[in-house]
Amino acid sequence: MSDESTVTCVDILVAIILPPLGVFLKYGCKIEFWICLLLTIFGYLPGIIYAVWVITKR
Repeated sequence: MSDESTVTCVDILVAIILPPLGVFLKYGCKIEFWICLLLTIFGYLPGIIYAVWVITKR
């Protein structure tokens, strides 16, 4: 169980540094990645918020 929380923590750190990469590592090239990429292009902060939300929603 601690392995899952460690992976989530690393995913969140990657999502803060480069939001589309964090989402890509979790979901691949699904719609979540493309939304995150678009939000990051429009603004870095919306990309981060969306990436962290998508990674932690499960």
